[in-house]
Amino acid sequence: MTAVAPPSAQTSPSSARSTMHELVGPAGAPVVLALGGISAHRHVAQSAADPSPGWWDGVVGPGRAIDTTSRRVLGIDYADGGRAANGRPASIVTTREQAERIVALLDQQGIDRLDAVIGASYGGMVALALAQYWPDRVRRIVVIGAAHESHPMATGLRAIQRRIVELGLDTGKSSDAMALARAVAMTTYRTAREFTERFDVHPDIVDGTVEFDVERYLVHAGQRFAERMPPERFLALSLSADLHRVVPEHIDVPTTVIAAQGDTLVPPLQMRAMARRLPQLAQFATLRTRYGHDAFLIEPAKVGRLLTSALAD
Repeated sequence: MTAVAPPSAQTSPSSARSTMHELVGPAGAPVVLALGGISAHRHVAQSAADPSPGWWDGVVGPGRAIDTTSRRVLGIDYADGGRAANGRPASIVTTREQAERIVALLDQQGIDRLDAVIGASYGGMVALALAQYWPDRVRRIVVIGAAHESHPMATGLRAIQRRIVELGLDTGKSSDAMALARAVAMTTYRTAREFTERFDVHPDIVDGTVEFDVERYLVHAGQRFAERMPPERFLALSLSADLHRVVPEHIDVPTTVIAAQGDTLVPPLQMRAMARRLPQLAQFATLRTRYGHDAFLIEPAKVGRLLTSALAD
């Protein structure tokens, strides 16, 4: 999502595509960079400076897996391509470019080396790019629900979502199109098992209108997303995920790989295949969950246990 800048936010030197960031935790402590999906932002967790909810409060904070009493946590807003006159991105942004901006931010902040980069979903792609191209700037990485390249099924699904949004831009219905694209995306973030257990298959019929429980959920989720994500930003980051490519053999940084059971966007088999190619695989783990790709957001206790192990010195 595009975040409203919290009062405590710090910014890098002025630029139309500069990286916005937030750094919390005790001065001098090891720095952990936390990166989430395309909706994530620099406000990772609640803090004294900004007590508003963060996107990963269940995992980051005092006494949690990423403990802000003993580590500094860095969060960023991803760069996007800016907005062109036609409402589309002004330029393409790659995961390598996201990593390059992170390195520039580290230089600005006087951070020679990150203790860890923990990246989930799109953030895992950026973490892999950072480890491949700037290995001296990170001690270790943890990759959750991300691989060295986009799976063809994931690319196909995202490409259709982008076409929906582009159609909305062409017809003056970008908000409706964004909501529909996100509704489609939500079916890929969760699993058939969860939907089976959660939703009633029987429709509600009122005045000849048929509506399903799962339909209401998806439409509502799509509308909420459309309220906070500009079309050009969505298009840029969605495409960035599909353009992502790294070579696992070239990532010479200790790496923990965490796959989510039932993940249709980044199948565990794809992540296991990537893990086998990593020169310094620290651990491969499968998160046992019914939620699939979004488990890193929904299962903080399970994710936290894996991260505690991954970050143990």
